[in-house]
Amino acid sequence: MTNVKQIPTAHINCQLFYVSEAQAGQVENLKALIAEHALPIILDIELFPEKLNQKRRQQLSETSTQPILLLDDKDKLSWLSDGLSVAPEWDKLQRRVVSAGRKSELLLQAAKITSDSTVIDATAGFGHDSLILASTGAQVTMLEQQPLMALLLLAEQQRMRALPNWQKLMSRLQIINVDALSYFAKLQAESVNAIKENDAKVVDVIYLDPMFPEDSYQDSKTGKGAKVGKHMQALHQLARPPTSEEELQLLQSAQAVVSQHAQRQGRVVVKRPQLAPLLANQQPSESWHNEAVRFDGYFV
Repeated sequence: MTNVKQIPTAHINCQLFYVSEAQAGQVENLKALIAEHALPIILDIELFPEKLNQKRRQQLSETSTQPILLLDDKDKLSWLSDGLSVAPEWDKLQRRVVSAGRKSELLLQAAKITSDSTVIDATAGFGHDSLILASTGAQVTMLEQQPLMALLLLAEQQRMRALPNWQKLMSRLQIINVDALSYFAKLQAESVNAIKENDAKVVDVIYLDPMFPEDSYQDSKTGKGAKVGKHMQALHQLARPPTSEEELQLLQSAQAVVSQHAQRQGRVVVKRPQLAPLLANQQPSESWHNEAVRFDGYFV
């Protein structure tokens, strides 16, 4: 759910604390993930056997001049942000993933995908919506432009692959550290030649969940609406909301990608707080909403 603007390519120095010498192998796995996916991250690694209670986490947050990553005794990688540890924690979504369907998930009502669909989650964030999309059997490409967030996602995917009940779902997820606009431009360029050769890739749905101002979650007069959780608080430290111009560019680029195949109707699905304005002030084809959230569908 991070912003779509291109980020600097300069390396990010991160402090990684791990709690046991037995985790040396997992630390090496994290370094291998960084190398394999060419993430611009340099780890400053330190064994930290102390108990990381809330007070100690707050102290670390206040004194460190660089992002802090924590590897706990269950090999879960977290990011320490203002004393709060945030992580994808996909295992906590097991009940939702197992029971996901159009009756229970508004997102699936809007996306209307099947097991043979190809989906791009262009603003992956912590990946929770990607899991719901992939629960249908669809192949989901997750784009995350922030290297730190991409590492959290890759580490979580690696952790969940070790659990038998999650292996099939994990195989349907591809995580890429890239900004959405660059990726869309690449797809469009590749499609020009692919269409000539009758070998064009079909993208059925592009899902957008761009950052929006913190004050757009609740009605300013009534106070009703979704409260900002710790995951969202953390994301607001990494990214700013896109401008109206950037919103329009993002929406139009996504529409261009799903419209490349005239024989199939593609759609762009945009997630917004229920009371938030339309993305780039563009009227959707259809909307689905509850008390907290709204999904706007743009059919192409």
